Amino acid sequence: MYEWVKAFHLIAMTSWFAALFYLPRLFVYHAMAEDTISLERFTVMERKLYLGIANPAMYATILLGVWLVTMAPDYYLKQGWFHAKLGAVFLVVVYHYLCLRHLKRFANGTNDKSHTYFRVFNEVPVLFLTTIVVLVIVKPF
Repeated sequence: MYEWVKAFHLIAMTSWFAALFYLPRLFVYHAMAEDTISLERFTVMERKLYLGIANPAMYATILLGVWLVTMAPDYYLKQGWFHAKLGAVFLVVVYHYLCLRHLKRFANGTNDKSHTYFRVFNEVPVLFLTTIVVLVIVKPF
């Protein structure tokens, strides 16, 4: 059963990160848009991506991760790399909710960030993903 839960945890995590890679890219284009049709289209796309993919994938990733830990708590809770991973996952959750904040500002027409800001913001999940994968695979400590 452990391998099945781990497989679905990885599938959920991949879906979550796919959404976190794409949503800020939509913010880049939304910040550059000027016509009403484009502004409305990006608002709908961002909302559907966040609510339909990012949120369910985040919840599934976390729930499946908790399930994995409950299957071998003596192992996980004694590992330094696992505690570091939990810290990184916490930061990904913070980033996820920062995306929601930006999404709401775009929807309300109150975004004050430039497309350049969102181009940098878009790179942050790559750092999180790299950190988490290295911690889990390499287990440096």
